[in-house]
Amino acid sequence: MPALVATTTVASDPPSPDAGQIWYNTTDKVLRGYVLGTGAWATGGSLNTARGYIAGTGTQTAAIAFGGSTPSPTGITELYDGTSWTEVNDLNTSRLALAGAGTQTSALGFGGEITPPFTAVTESWNGTNWTEVNDLNTARKYLAGAGADNTSILAFGGYSPTTAITESWNGTSWTEVNDLNQLRYGLSAAGTQTAALAFGGNNLGPLFTQTETWNGTSWTEVNDMNTERDFSGGSGTQTSAIVFGGRVNPDPLTPTVITESWDGTSWTEVGDLSTARTDLAGAGADNTSALAFGGYSGTVLASTEEWTKANVTTDLGAS
Repeated sequence: MPALVATTTVASDPPSPDAGQIWYNTTDKVLRGYVLGTGAWATGGSLNTARGYIAGTGTQTAAIAFGGSTPSPTGITELYDGTSWTEVNDLNTSRLALAGAGTQTSALGFGGEITPPFTAVTESWNGTNWTEVNDLNTARKYLAGAGADNTSILAFGGYSPTTAITESWNGTSWTEVNDLNQLRYGLSAAGTQTAALAFGGNNLGPLFTQTETWNGTSWTEVNDMNTERDFSGGSGTQTSAIVFGGRVNPDPLTPTVITESWDGTSWTEVGDLSTARTDLAGAGADNTSALAFGGYSGTVLASTEEWTKANVTTDLGAS
């Protein structure tokens, strides 16, 4: 590894350093840098309606939560502004165990369970209202989704029974594309329609650690998570994602607090959630900023947690 070289020499630390900046403090006789810290979860504003098997998408400061189980299927939709949740217009079809992707103002909700067993219903959110659009080709619940907005979404996995089916949404209709390598449901996801990440889940047996990446055409298995789990929260991109909570044992039900961060190559365990939970939802731009909300931990939850991995000043070496 090459030696670290200070970009500047100063008598005191700069008040507002840039990310990655390195300097030598002549007073303290130490080389310092402004780098990413370890990250931690903090308490955010609670949902107005506690629920599990909930869907959500967006960012830490602009998220949307919809559907779920209270324990009855619900269509309740709420928006998060970084501080608190506000209830807005409901889904047209109340359901649980659905998937969602997009942004707070342009999202898609698809699949799930209305009454057993499962549905193909798809709805599009324009920032104000939900509109029913063309159904998935394969009805299913416990699936996952990734996408930038309500015109560009990928749906994959799920239970109908257990499937690896992947479908691509173009703003009008769903088209079946290449399957996941691993049949699974209760999986989590991050990314976009052409660069997605699928991780965890199960297939009526052992829980999975398997992670797969999607390049717009096919899925490729990459490095596994450290902890096998299903029904966890996930968010971020194909190269910068985070997974949190879920079940580490289905019988007896064992929710977890374990959080892992993905850097595009491998998963690293980071700071735990405050509350162990499964059947939750997540939102976030990358592995430095995320939101965990809802879920189940003996009862349905309304609590929200905010993940931040901020830059910090750290000593790199003394002289």
